[in-house]
Amino acid sequence: MAAAQLTTDHLAARHRSTLDQALDTIRTRAYWSPHPEHPKAYGENGSLDAAAGLDAHKAVLGRRFELDQPGTDGWTGGEVSPYGPALDIEYPHADIDVLLPAMRAGMAAWRDAGAEVRALVCVEILARISARTHEFAHAVMHTSGQAFMMAFQAGGPHAQDRGLEAVAYAYAEQTRTPGSADWAKPQGKRDPLELSKQFTPVARGIALMIGCNTFPTWNGYPGLFASLATGNPVLVKPHPRAVLPLALTVRVAREVLAEAGFDPNLVALAVERPGEGIAKTLAVRPEIRIIDYTGSTAFGDWLETHARQAQVYTEKAGVNTVVVDSTDDYKGMLSNLAFSLSLYSGQMCTTPQNLLIPRDGITTDAGPKSYDEVVADLSAAVGGLLGDDARANALLGALVNPDVKARLEAAAGLGEVALASREVAHPDFPDAVVRTPVIVKLDGSKPDAEAAYFSECFGPVSFAVSVDSTADALELLRRTVREKGAMTVGAYTTDASTERAVEEVCLEESAQLSLNLTGGVYVNQTAAFSDFHGSGGNPAANAALCDGAFVSNRFRVVEVRRQA
Repeated sequence: MAAAQLTTDHLAARHRSTLDQALDTIRTRAYWSPHPEHPKAYGENGSLDAAAGLDAHKAVLGRRFELDQPGTDGWTGGEVSPYGPALDIEYPHADIDVLLPAMRAGMAAWRDAGAEVRALVCVEILARISARTHEFAHAVMHTSGQAFMMAFQAGGPHAQDRGLEAVAYAYAEQTRTPGSADWAKPQGKRDPLELSKQFTPVARGIALMIGCNTFPTWNGYPGLFASLATGNPVLVKPHPRAVLPLALTVRVAREVLAEAGFDPNLVALAVERPGEGIAKTLAVRPEIRIIDYTGSTAFGDWLETHARQAQVYTEKAGVNTVVVDSTDDYKGMLSNLAFSLSLYSGQMCTTPQNLLIPRDGITTDAGPKSYDEVVADLSAAVGGLLGDDARANALLGALVNPDVKARLEAAAGLGEVALASREVAHPDFPDAVVRTPVIVKLDGSKPDAEAAYFSECFGPVSFAVSVDSTADALELLRRTVREKGAMTVGAYTTDASTERAVEEVCLEESAQLSLNLTGGVYVNQTAAFSDFHGSGGNPAANAALCDGAFVSNRFRVVEVRRQA
């Protein structure tokens, strides 16, 4: 292997201060990000501006995506943008029996480099990805259907922040135990017993990161960088509809690893042929010791049941719920909820689905509001937010796949439609499927309604569920989180005892709670270094992004004792 171009000193000079700030921020939980959110912040110091990023994106379309990784036995692809155009990219298809042994070959050197060097290499990978944020934004947009600005921010700096957060937690957990210690046990008049001890974090083995269609980088980076920073090679298996963002990530990672003097095969790509379904095959391979997965409950449950040789981290489906009891800012509540229901056409694992509203109404600063008035006013707020097609396209993006469109169309038959979905024409992409949300009224006391609201309906579908009282809403919330899981819970109340009661439900059922959001922070958004995404304590996910538990079981500490 060629001599390292990125020495430890170079990496430390570039990135040690960033790592230190990340370590400090996961302790303080304050706001911080080294990755700019605004597109105009890019274009200097080697980063791509908007025009260069678009050119870089266009340059990969319609050709083979070369990676020079072992075991390539053919080419595959087939991504079509939710906005209409085919990407026409072919990716290397891997012979797993060749690739997996090659990935293990570099583990010893990567282990011996130590936690700090691994962390600094990971930060360099993230820095290079950050410099190409404009390019990555187009890749995310045309695989997920996110509108460009959301793809830029969520697929770029926010995803990079989550990756860096995972690196910080990985470093903190690995350095919790000292690298060496001198041990002496007194023996009275005899000489003490003396040993020298070494403690080495040792990786579990190859990690499999199974990517998702909607947030390939945001959901993918935490597991990828947590595993890599703790010494594990990472095999990236993208969703077949969203390969490009993760293929670009793998290419950058391999380049940095090679420049730092490590085996680039520590990170590799596994793209499946149409209908091949390699995730199940890979998941039970004995070489795979860690799995990160975001997606359906059915496959997440399958992984947890069958991939017994691996430590499995899953983020699955849940039924996110908002309890509406009362508010002292009725207009702000409606505006906040309208945005939350509309962002990315509700195609977020954190988007509220069920709005639990007492059938006798709520108290507000604008006077008492009946259930019907609340639903009508919320529908009007969504309609007003999305009434202009240009703004609607910027918020909604495109529906990611036909299944979402089918669920949206079927939802209108589940109850009384308070707000009908409408088609929005996209001026730049006439084939894009853009739809506004539907809001359906359901009577929470009727068993046939429960079949609708008590299961996840992923996409721009929300149910305004009438309940007998706030107490009944809290019981339904508890049952929902316990049986179905929830990534997010929201509540609006001006009553201190109600606030304590909903907080107690969420503490007991391990659900992340947002109270009385009426400004520019929304229940379906979380900030890296400060907010936990999921809790790992209810059926929606068995892990949180990020905490110590998310990284600590990706390695074990092996001790070597020597007679002093």
